[in-house]
Amino acid sequence: MNKVIALILSLLVIAILSSFFLFTIDEKQTAVKLRFGEVVQAGYEPGLHFKWPVVNNIRKFDNRIQTLDNAPERVFNTDNEYLMVDYFVKWRIKDVKTFFTSNAGLIAKANANLTGVVKNALQEEFSVRTLDQAISTQRIELMESLRSHTKERAENYGIEIVDVRIKQINLDQSVNDSVYNRMRSERLVEAAEHRSNGRKESINIRANTDKQIRIMLADADKQAAIMRGEGDAEATKIFAEAHNKNPEFYSFIRSLEAYMKSFEPGSGNVLVLDPDSEFFKYFKEQQPN
Repeated sequence: MNKVIALILSLLVIAILSSFFLFTIDEKQTAVKLRFGEVVQAGYEPGLHFKWPVVNNIRKFDNRIQTLDNAPERVFNTDNEYLMVDYFVKWRIKDVKTFFTSNAGLIAKANANLTGVVKNALQEEFSVRTLDQAISTQRIELMESLRSHTKERAENYGIEIVDVRIKQINLDQSVNDSVYNRMRSERLVEAAEHRSNGRKESINIRANTDKQIRIMLADADKQAAIMRGEGDAEATKIFAEAHNKNPEFYSFIRSLEAYMKSFEPGSGNVLVLDPDSEFFKYFKEQQPN
């Protein structure tokens, strides 16, 4: 029993002493070993490593890809316009010793230094491009150039640039207002022109329509006159044929029509004629043969 207790105590002492002399690095980390604040070793592989207690201090850093996503940056382009460029940067530690010494071992300091690098690169790239080139024709070329320039400068801080992406490009608010007002004025002028053309077209359509109506009415009157003339001619022809076939019967029918029109009830007609006149020819009593 005493041997077991002694073994446990020995292992406990060894574990405590090991914590002073040993440290571990996992696959997601990198580290630097300091001796009184000076870097004596860097870039450890994952595993168990030795250190001197008190003399050595170990600073560990995340070796995975980090993201820098700041507020949009204000830049000036070749169109003399201020743009707000929203971007993000993917980066990781490449040289941990340089990273530690140039950024005081602080991630926040590294992000600040990297922000300055990206800001300068953005200003250089947009100063030779128009807005249209930046958002359409040269967008891929722009991001490739940004990645290349920032990668070279970021190495001074022990940082490797993995990717630089532009999320959005907007006009600055002050420029937005002036552009909006200019576009509004242009649209108002265009709208007024469309309305003027519309009124002109409306007048032309109405005039053409009225002209077509007048032509159609004239043609209709002409056709009606022709048809009435043809009808009258046909009626005259029929009357003439009837007269030729039986002049006496024709004269009788025409006299009856005259009597109906003359003595129509309510007409108020007053005739003063000689009873022996030709008008009353068929009123006279006929003698049988």
